[in-house]
Amino acid sequence: MCPKTSKTTPVLLIGVIGFVIVLVVITGITLINNINLSNIIRLNEKVASDSVSANDNQIKELNFVNNHPRNIYVKLNSSILPNENDSDSDDDDDSPGETRTADQIHQEMISVAHNDAATDADADAYADTHVPPKLSAVIWQNDRKSNVLANTITTTTTTESMMVMMMKPTPPSHKVEKNDTNVGALPFGGITQPNSGLIDYEKRAHVVQMMQHAWHNYKLYAWGKNELRPLSQRPHTGSIFGSYDLGATIVDGLDTLYIMGLEQEYKEGRDWIERKFSLDNISAELSVFETNIRFVGGMLTLYAFTGDPLYKDKAQHVADKLLPAFQSPTGIPYALVNTRTGIAKNYGWASGGSSILSEFGTLHLEFSYLSDITGNPLYRERVQTIRQVLQEIEKPKGLYPNFLNPKTGKWGQLHMSLGALGDSFYEYLLKAWLQSGQTDEEAREMYDEAMTTIMDKMVRKSTNGLIYVSDLKFDRLEHKMDHLACFSGGLFALGAATRQNEHADKYMEVGKGITNTCHESYIRAPTKLGPEAFRFSDAAEARALRSQEKYYILRPETFESYFVLWRLTHDQKYRDWGWEAVQALEKHCRTAHGYCGLRNVYQAEPVKDDVQQSFFLAETLKYLYLLFSDDSVLPLDEWVFNTEAHPLPIKGANIYYRQAPATQPAPNAS
Repeated sequence: MCPKTSKTTPVLLIGVIGFVIVLVVITGITLINNINLSNIIRLNEKVASDSVSANDNQIKELNFVNNHPRNIYVKLNSSILPNENDSDSDDDDDSPGETRTADQIHQEMISVAHNDAATDADADAYADTHVPPKLSAVIWQNDRKSNVLANTITTTTTTESMMVMMMKPTPPSHKVEKNDTNVGALPFGGITQPNSGLIDYEKRAHVVQMMQHAWHNYKLYAWGKNELRPLSQRPHTGSIFGSYDLGATIVDGLDTLYIMGLEQEYKEGRDWIERKFSLDNISAELSVFETNIRFVGGMLTLYAFTGDPLYKDKAQHVADKLLPAFQSPTGIPYALVNTRTGIAKNYGWASGGSSILSEFGTLHLEFSYLSDITGNPLYRERVQTIRQVLQEIEKPKGLYPNFLNPKTGKWGQLHMSLGALGDSFYEYLLKAWLQSGQTDEEAREMYDEAMTTIMDKMVRKSTNGLIYVSDLKFDRLEHKMDHLACFSGGLFALGAATRQNEHADKYMEVGKGITNTCHESYIRAPTKLGPEAFRFSDAAEARALRSQEKYYILRPETFESYFVLWRLTHDQKYRDWGWEAVQALEKHCRTAHGYCGLRNVYQAEPVKDDVQQSFFLAETLKYLYLLFSDDSVLPLDEWVFNTEAHPLPIKGANIYYRQAPATQPAPNAS
């Protein structure tokens, strides 16, 4: 007899199996969604890293609205009209701690889209009417409750039918405390002189595109690190700042983004500095010189541009970390300082433990300005001590050797140079005088004495008439000139233009001659880019002869002199030379993921070095951009550039100087 089977068993079994299948499907979908969400979040962190707050979803949505791209490529014959609604800003529009409802966000997104559509409509209307376009450059005066439009300068341009980078003028998205002089922020993109015909829009727009390419790839592959390796698509850990997350490219390049009008990229960098930049949690031996010119200098420029106290605080934070290096018997600082322990030392190779002239002599601009904006005289006192030592010490034949022992106060090896190890000391003598409003006569006298001696003992003319400045070792000329010394063309010319004395004509002659020689060193190479050093003899002129001198690491010094000579003479050849260099950079140094230096400029197909230097963004591209800009963008009678091309305001001539109203007593420490 067969056993009896229940009729309900198959039904229950089918039900259980179905329930399990449903659970598996739901679990699978959830896992897939979580994986996709995780990937999206990871990608956002990689590309936008740290530019959006992680604490408030509504802030994220709001940032999408506020950060809507305003910088677009448009034809010059597009008419960009100011939006009347922009002159009134909501009190709570920019406060980072406030939120908006979904309806408010939606309305703002509609408003942004409407503005973009209106711009396109304006462009079409212009094409029909052929009315000359007008661009409004605006100065925003920052108040604690709102941003007030302080001034509008209308600029008319007549050049048509070319692609240019233009930005709708907007105030900074974050609030800036009103400073004591009641001066707001320098407008994004600088101030352009009305009716100026000096802007080369097409070439300048190309340099802006180069900056975007360099910045975006750094952001993608090395964000927060110091520099990018474009070929490897990863951070460059072998830089002078090592593997620490100091964001050297961010701090170094941020003022370039600002004057180019790249507001979105600027905001990304500022957000990173506010949330991430600090020297408190690292134990590293940092170069006092490099940290000063890049980090302190960069922050000071940004403070001058914006009045944002964030940058002043960060500049002081970095400078305070450098102060222990000044604790030597003479007050001459050591080259390296540990940011955690305060222990300082010099390089072992530097002439018996000496400090280097171009390093300890390149602190004056930054430390003097820091004293003025903080009211703390300590920083100026430190660099004045250096000045006093150099004034009183005996100079062999009127020249400054490259090495000075900080313990004994005696010179080291008698090696003199306007290139490596010496260069920026001489630069800061002239520029300290300029920065002071031409009241620091001691600095100007030291500059004139040094440069006239250099012209007598180190400047020479080649067989074919090329003027160069040679290194001098133990009274013997090497007839070698560093690429680093190519900045001196602009330095001599600036010295001539700022004081008409008995040296002015000779300064200008030498300045023009050196700049021409540096250009020759470029065009005599197949790549049209100059070597690290070049020599002069019967067999060769303005050409590198040794393998270790043939590389090019995206250096800016030649372009710096082009820029200065253009501003002083308006000779078209300097712009032509600059454009030659842009084309060479694009042909040989550009890669899919940034820009690299070259190992040998004399090879038709040179090998790239896989490093995008931070100074390429800070200096090289800034000087090229300014070369094709109007003279009123960072005018030389209002701004003085530190040796990393960070512009600092001139006292008494620049409304953005932002001097503190009162001084504070110097602390006993440091």
